Amino acid sequence: MIRYPANTFKTIGITATSSGVGTEQHGILEQAIARQKQNGFNVVTGDTAWTQELAKSAPAKKRAEEFMDMMNDPEIDVIIPPWGGELLIETLEYLNFNQMQPKWVLGYSDLSMLLLAITLKTGIATAHGTNIVDLRGEMSDETTGRWLSVLETVAGGTVAQNSSMHYQKEWNHSSPSPVIFHLTEPTSWKTVSGMEENFSGRLLGGCIDVIRHLIGTPYGEVQSFRDQHIPDEEVIWYLENCEMSVSDLKRSLTGMKYAGWFKNCSGIVFGRSSANEPVEGYTVEKMYQDLAEDLGLPIAYDIDLGHVPPQITFVNGAYAEIKVKDGKGTVVQKFN
Repeated sequence: MIRYPANTFKTIGITATSSGVGTEQHGILEQAIARQKQNGFNVVTGDTAWTQELAKSAPAKKRAEEFMDMMNDPEIDVIIPPWGGELLIETLEYLNFNQMQPKWVLGYSDLSMLLLAITLKTGIATAHGTNIVDLRGEMSDETTGRWLSVLETVAGGTVAQNSSMHYQKEWNHSSPSPVIFHLTEPTSWKTVSGMEENFSGRLLGGCIDVIRHLIGTPYGEVQSFRDQHIPDEEVIWYLENCEMSVSDLKRSLTGMKYAGWFKNCSGIVFGRSSANEPVEGYTVEKMYQDLAEDLGLPIAYDIDLGHVPPQITFVNGAYAEIKVKDGKGTVVQKFN
């Protein structure tokens, strides 16, 4: 059984379990905080949000303690980090998963490691989606802006999201956009088969660059989670590649296969990526084809997920029905 956090929000907690915001960029965090206050939220900001040194916001134990304080603070309804980073993995040994009560944690990139670990260890649903810095704009695009309606879905309820119309090819900080992103390129969800694909199951996933490092640790026990919380149910893996070449991506997916993560799986969806560099002519499209044949699974790719915005909000543990047809896609999540 999956435990879903409460669906009402008054206060956002901002803590940097990975990277914080250095002094030279405090302005964008201040802008994000001001924007959420304009939207009617109270905002509580931890010390780690404002600091950054040696590839992390603070020592691992301090990051973990601040996160646990916010998880156990009844006045904080949802935790959203400033952004991702590099070394969240250092904090896991200092977190007390047994003390965690259901509360929404929202983020992506390095944060996806924390999200997946929480769901696997506790059965608490977590939300893979935007970070707080990308919510500083005058408005949100239709895809990113759905984060709130997803998290406001009641336990037992259903929420549907559609593929975006356009995505951002590259950042242009010299020309700020009211929605932060510059959505210029037509979105097209693709399938390995080239045909319509429909699959359903419990969602698990994140940034493969980091979640692969949970394999073989107490924080990545997928089979134990399945046995305890979703026995006999199929899983949909949603994955995205931040920085890896195609060969490194294939190594990582093969490691996941060897660890049993793809057992009783109904399909895999991959986000757009600015990485995926070919190696000796081995392209990501060929890799997807090889993976689909190896696992005997439908695979969709270039979906709205991860480091090439905008992105749909995926909830770890939720039951989802995903449809991809003619370049478009829908994701229906049920909080049962």
